[in-house]
Amino acid sequence: MLYVIIGAAVVGVLVAVGLFRMMWRVAEPNEALLISGLRARRGQHDAVAESLGFKIVTGKGVLVTPAVQKVRRMSLDLRAAQLGIDCVTQQGIPVGIRGVVIFKVGDDFASIANAARRFLDQQDAMETRVHNVFAGHLRAIVGQLTVEDLIRDREKLTQLTRASSGTEMEKLGLIVDSLQIQEIDDPTGYIANLGRPHVAAVAAQARIAEAEADRQAAEQEQISLALKSEASRNSSIKRSGFQAEVDEAAARATQSGPLAEAVAHQQVVVEQTKVAELEANREEQRLQAAVRKPADARAYEQTTLARALRDANISSAEADARQMELAAQANAVRVRAEADARARQIEVLATAEAESTRKTGDANAHAKRSVGTAEAEAMRAKGLAEAEAIKARAEALAANQDAVIGQQLAEQWPAIVEAAAKPFGAIDQLIVLNGAAGLGDALAQALSQGASALQLARNMIGGLGGASGTGGVGGSSLAKGASANGTARTAEGGRSTT
Repeated sequence: MLYVIIGAAVVGVLVAVGLFRMMWRVAEPNEALLISGLRARRGQHDAVAESLGFKIVTGKGVLVTPAVQKVRRMSLDLRAAQLGIDCVTQQGIPVGIRGVVIFKVGDDFASIANAARRFLDQQDAMETRVHNVFAGHLRAIVGQLTVEDLIRDREKLTQLTRASSGTEMEKLGLIVDSLQIQEIDDPTGYIANLGRPHVAAVAAQARIAEAEADRQAAEQEQISLALKSEASRNSSIKRSGFQAEVDEAAARATQSGPLAEAVAHQQVVVEQTKVAELEANREEQRLQAAVRKPADARAYEQTTLARALRDANISSAEADARQMELAAQANAVRVRAEADARARQIEVLATAEAESTRKTGDANAHAKRSVGTAEAEAMRAKGLAEAEAIKARAEALAANQDAVIGQQLAEQWPAIVEAAAKPFGAIDQLIVLNGAAGLGDALAQALSQGASALQLARNMIGGLGGASGTGGVGGSSLAKGASANGTARTAEGGRSTT
């Protein structure tokens, strides 16, 4: 029985522990427990909790009675809603706002209750609701700002958006931890055009600075080359001086042998003189004053003069050699400098001449093209005008041939009259027979000599003469040149009129 009692007690304890575990709910730090059902409001004494109608537990555990109470969990984690909104600024320029909203359910009971009543079964839809709230406010705020304001003061846009959406977010039980405007899209290129003047100015300054740096570098290179050339010249001069000293020492060493030989020979002569003095003391005493001293003086003079002449020749030869060497170096430097200057001058002249020739050729080609185009257009216009005139004349001739011929005859009438009167220009005196009929016949004969195209004029004049004549038939006139006394006579039958 003891074992049974102990077993029953153990089972009872295990069952109690199991039931306790089944009924005990613990709220995680990032969530809230929402308990609804029987006696769910017991233990909450503030006005907010009393008005909820359900129990909210955060950060602790609570016993839940199965079957009469129900537990739901509301996440208090951070959430992110991506914003991608197309707006229009105060200037009427369309822009795209790209950003992100970091939000969460508020930690107080009122915010948790508001969020629970709106999103408990739709917690995944919070991002969409937040996006819709901020989209409306962003469009309204961007419509009151310019593109320059959006670029230069994004913090102002962020503050205005958070302030305007604060009431709606509070009603939803949500709080905004962060609102960041990440990017402003410009489909029209307005922002890029705003930056182009500054970019161009910076690029110009960069090119100027680069050109100035190149110029300074070139100047320093030229200075370095000049210093290098000067150092090389000084080194060459010093080497030449050292070589001259070496040559001088060698020449002196070369002359030391003959000089020593001359000294030795002089000593021999002195010894021989001493021997001669010993042998001929008496002769020496006699000739000492007359021969020896003058001979010694002359020998010493010649030796001194020879030594001085030798030293002078050596110094002159060394000076001439050094002068020739320095002159050769200076001449080489001068020739090289002149050659470089001449080469640069030829290169500059060739470049300038090539550029001038190219520009002249381009200008001549452009001028010839322009003249050719103008002449072609003029010839084309003239041809079109002549073609139109010929076409109009052909159409008029086909429609009313007599009128066209009459118009052309009227235009040429002065020439016709002049041609008709030209035969009468050499007549001094004219006698016409048969009145108007004779005059008409004479004029008709004169006109008939012009061209067959004037036949219409002759018919018109002949008709006029026949209507107004005196009825003479077959009358004719004869005009002859004036005689020597200036008179002309005509004899025909019928009445005559002068």
